Amino acid sequence: MTFTWTAHRFAGGALALDVANSIVLRFDPERRIDRFADTTAMDSFAEAANRFGAESPRFGPLAPVAAENRSRLLRLREATDRHFRAEVSDAGRPEFLADLLEAIAGVLRGSKHEGGPLPLDTAAAQSALTLAANPEPDRLKICPHCGWLFLDRSRNRSRTWCDMAVCGNRNKAKRHYHRNREEVGP
Repeated sequence: MTFTWTAHRFAGGALALDVANSIVLRFDPERRIDRFADTTAMDSFAEAANRFGAESPRFGPLAPVAAENRSRLLRLREATDRHFRAEVSDAGRPEFLADLLEAIAGVLRGSKHEGGPLPLDTAAAQSALTLAANPEPDRLKICPHCGWLFLDRSRNRSRTWCDMAVCGNRNKAKRHYHRNREEVGP
């Protein structure tokens, strides 16, 4: 099955969150999809992040992850998700932060960046470190529809959905359907 990265997949507002969101329906074992399970999709993520990612200007062009560093990126992805998800729920746990910092250190130690485009894993580690060092707990949220992590950059911090065009629209359509069904009756 061929998969194409779209702008919606980069709704997290930070590269580290977009990487964490590469697992679709993370907590639904029957429908869960790991987009990085396919190495071709993992490789094309860097190119898509160059086009759609909020932090593209910060990191410049990104290069795919070297084959020997893929497991480090996956460890970083899981540590990022665990730590920031706990932060949103006000259940921040020191061991989750320690795991995240160890994953970041592992990626940075294994980075073979010698000029040229920054590898995706290195940029994701830097993004996660920035988020951890400069927490904005009132801006970090979890989409109630898909469960993705995202930064609310709205002025009044009232954004509810990771992407209004997708998750927000689906919720509105669902409410409309149920409202109309109730009006019509059984």
